[in-house]
Amino acid sequence: MKATTLITMGALIGTCTFATAQDKPKRPDGPKREIPAEMLEKFDTDKDGKLSPDERKAMHEEMKAKMEERKAKMLEKYDTDKSGDLSDTEKEAMKADMQARHKALLEKYDADKDGKLSSEEVKAARDAGEELPPMGPGPGGKGGKGGKRGPGGPGGPGGPGGPGGPPPAPEAE
Repeated sequence: MKATTLITMGALIGTCTFATAQDKPKRPDGPKREIPAEMLEKFDTDKDGKLSPDERKAMHEEMKAKMEERKAKMLEKYDTDKSGDLSDTEKEAMKADMQARHKALLEKYDADKDGKLSSEEVKAARDAGEELPPMGPGPGGKGGKGGKRGPGGPGGPGGPGGPGGPPPAPEAE
């Protein structure tokens, strides 16, 4: 009887060990995100049609610097008490201003009147000298509510597209 119990226990332990030792299933590869042609042209220094790790690093550093510059401009414009942070009142003022700018851009450049700016409409606005916010996903996308960086979008709570932050940028197709 003891031998049967020991053999059964050994088999169970062996099965459990084998089951836990298996590799975790790999996540399916999602669609590869293509780098916009203008970014590739600017950062592909060796002109091989793709970005090397060093070229990607340079692109990310420049994008990060631009975001820091935008943040500093926003603080300069909306941080009325010069605390270095936006209070709820300052965030509301910024949100109202951004919504008004978004509405004005749509009225002026949304040629097909679909409520968003296509890539051609964005190009027309930029060619006309308009300063457009970065074209990121709105609510529900990566930067929106439920996105990978939290309720407020890219910057977390209070970020673009989320509560307490500016409205999402006009969408590009």
